[in-house]
Amino acid sequence: MIKRQSLAVLSVVAVAAGLAALVVESPVTAGQAERAVAWQPCPAYSDEVLRSRGVAEERIPEFRALLDRMDCGTVGVPLDYREPRGRQITIAITRLRAVDQAGRLGSIAVNPGGPGAGGYLTPIDFMMTNQESARLDDRYDLIGFDPRGTGYSTKVTCARGGPGGPPTPGPLTEAAARSTYDAEAAGNVACGKSDSDFLGQLTTTNVARDLERVRIALGERELSFLGVSWGTWLGAVYRSNFPGSVGRMFLDSVAAPEFSQDSFDDGRAAAVERRFTSRLAAWIASHHNTYGFGTSAEQVRAAVLGLVRSYDADPKQYTDLGMPVDGALVARLASQDSREWPRVSKALAELRDSTGTTAPPTVKEIVDAPPHMSPPGAPETLNPTMQLATVCNEDPARFDFATAWAEYQQRLARNPVTGRAIMFSAGCAGWPLPGREVQLRHTGGSLVLAGHRYEAGSPYEWTPRMRAAIGGTTFTVDDDVHGSVLREPGCATELVSYFTTGRIDQGCAGIPAAS
Repeated sequence: MIKRQSLAVLSVVAVAAGLAALVVESPVTAGQAERAVAWQPCPAYSDEVLRSRGVAEERIPEFRALLDRMDCGTVGVPLDYREPRGRQITIAITRLRAVDQAGRLGSIAVNPGGPGAGGYLTPIDFMMTNQESARLDDRYDLIGFDPRGTGYSTKVTCARGGPGGPPTPGPLTEAAARSTYDAEAAGNVACGKSDSDFLGQLTTTNVARDLERVRIALGERELSFLGVSWGTWLGAVYRSNFPGSVGRMFLDSVAAPEFSQDSFDDGRAAAVERRFTSRLAAWIASHHNTYGFGTSAEQVRAAVLGLVRSYDADPKQYTDLGMPVDGALVARLASQDSREWPRVSKALAELRDSTGTTAPPTVKEIVDAPPHMSPPGAPETLNPTMQLATVCNEDPARFDFATAWAEYQQRLARNPVTGRAIMFSAGCAGWPLPGREVQLRHTGGSLVLAGHRYEAGSPYEWTPRMRAAIGGTTFTVDDDVHGSVLREPGCATELVSYFTTGRIDQGCAGIPAAS
């Protein structure tokens, strides 16, 4: 089901680049770090919490059985690695021990993305995905962790400013954009100054250093790694800084090897438009008898573009919807991956044919989907403060309004069908802490880079660019679904085989598109 928040083109799991200039560090000795994990009882979760995490009622006992097997603890690390004896913080970790302890091959640290996403329960989440992904735990301990600034690890929270009230329907005006810019920039200033000592240390480089401390505390000679989305950037930074500490590494939906928020947004926006034109429009054309948009991708594209412009010129306020329908909603529908094609195509056809005062049924189903609410006691899934700080600490750009507005207008012009789904943002304007860069490097060792041929979250062209920067083997997934390797059994089999044997094929089919 498409949730309201999932209609946004640019997901919150934005991929960022590292803060500090690359310093290849020698492994920290046990005498310089915490000598052991401070193990403690794991949190207890209600059935309501588990259901909120997407655990089906009949699988709650399975989740609890895995939770009973899991170890929970913390590792102490310096807030600022330049001052190792200064302020200390804690990193919350979990360990799901290998089923076959006699044949155990080591530990795999897992990261689901971010920045700002917690990974405390990720070992269980991965185990619950399907039977093939569950085999990852056969001969490896799975290590989850909340990066600094998230979840059960040491964190701070600040509110980021933004314009009050819902946006005015129709195309964004320059005056409204300026209001957004001013509010966000002021919020960035206030947030960044609220605890600058802590916020300034929220960087991918420092998360990688924390991960090295976790390896030492666990007593592992090497630490293997499985990262998705931003986790691929974390993996690249970790192996660049600690090449002697890394075992096997698999990176799914690979980040670009260099970063600016602007180029990142440009790359993803272009991939969304390309995916609509080459994939969704062609699919709708092949189902002309059902949707009636035309028999060629070109006809479908022209029809949907006309729908975007029509609803922008004359937004509709249906009596049973709490928000108006304009071209932005049409663009968001056109931006979805292949799992949603039948539903969004039906919604587009309903909008084209709509004449009444009440919303078409599929449109209402999509727009009125209740937002996800975490019940009391649920682990934090995303820390917006950590996300903002990590992105802005790692991107030196601080656009003024004229530049930000011009970039937004150019993005709309380059992506006429799906561009209206793009939200205007001030980005890191006003962020008071400096942004610096990291350089990646080839380090040798076992590495697989999984790129998804048609996806928009991490466009496929980023995979060969990352390979040129850090090496490794390309593994091509023939789908358009971000981070789907563990979710498709055939691909999960390849991933588990890689961690077990060190060998892997050249790719897998991925999640099949709608028929």
